[in-house]
Amino acid sequence: MNPGPPLEIAVLGGGSWGTTLAHLCAQAGGRVRFWMRDHDTVREIREHRTNGRYTGPVALAPSIEPTNDLAAAVLGARLVLVVVPSAAARAVIRELGGVVLADQIVVHAIKGLEEGTGWTVSRVVREETAIRKLGVLSGPNIAPEILAGLPAATVVASDYPEVIGVAQGALTGPRFRVYANDDVIGVELGGALKNIIAIASGAITGLGLGENARSLLMTRGMAEIGRFAVHRGARLLTLAGLVGMGDLVATCASTHSRNYRVGLALAQGRLLADILRELGMVAEGVRTTRIVRTVAEREGVYMPITVALARVLDAELDVQSAVAELMARPARAEVEGDRVVPR
Repeated sequence: MNPGPPLEIAVLGGGSWGTTLAHLCAQAGGRVRFWMRDHDTVREIREHRTNGRYTGPVALAPSIEPTNDLAAAVLGARLVLVVVPSAAARAVIRELGGVVLADQIVVHAIKGLEEGTGWTVSRVVREETAIRKLGVLSGPNIAPEILAGLPAATVVASDYPEVIGVAQGALTGPRFRVYANDDVIGVELGGALKNIIAIASGAITGLGLGENARSLLMTRGMAEIGRFAVHRGARLLTLAGLVGMGDLVATCASTHSRNYRVGLALAQGRLLADILRELGMVAEGVRTTRIVRTVAEREGVYMPITVALARVLDAELDVQSAVAELMARPARAEVEGDRVVPR
């Protein structure tokens, strides 16, 4: 970060990723006000510098100021990072809209879509607030590894170079790189849709189907992600980078991934409600799978893996039967003519 007064940053959302981003910003020299609803977590961070539920015993940067007061967190912030579950996004963004100024920079790091509308979070932000300088952050970002100081990178996308520059300055460190992109919809959808394939990958592993099967799943899953994202206006090349293939590789074999762990448990025949209760944290892919199935069927986007997984999540089909149905589909050309996102 350039010499001078510390950058004023608000981080909204006290989960594992929000905590990690707050820590990164503070390490990079920012003055961080860290908002969450839970009073006990605010007290814990203030007194012990830990967020035990989400990030264990990791000592958080001393300059992080936890608060339950959203208006106080946002007041004077040059950069506002929104890092809440997608299910809570509209409510938090609406509340944010009442206190944020139009010239403040807002970057969300939510890997999910809105239920009912199928909207991206940036669209919700534009509907609920007067914010113009908006961006999205996404990438292969496994929070425990980043908190442990292991090398990683992410992507910030925006229509405004200023947004990207401020976010890069706020987050870049010796072990964390921030790349720029102007394909906002591609970065949003790449991050959200890979969670679907991460659940399916966990199920493949749980069934013991081997690396060939996982490679097949990831490759054809990437085709589905591309097909849906391009249908929504994304650039296919974006999905070949960190937010698509990079994030997919990171989460399709990592026990740190909640979505992957959901798939593992489904393959063991466990009930989804029990899995999510035991997980104790949000697995965005569960909601996203159902949302994308609905949108894909309504808009005619061919997504057989997503549809099969949605049927498993809704107890219409067991995992073994889903695999059998997918393998029994009629054979097709991998690439059809000049189509780069084949059916």
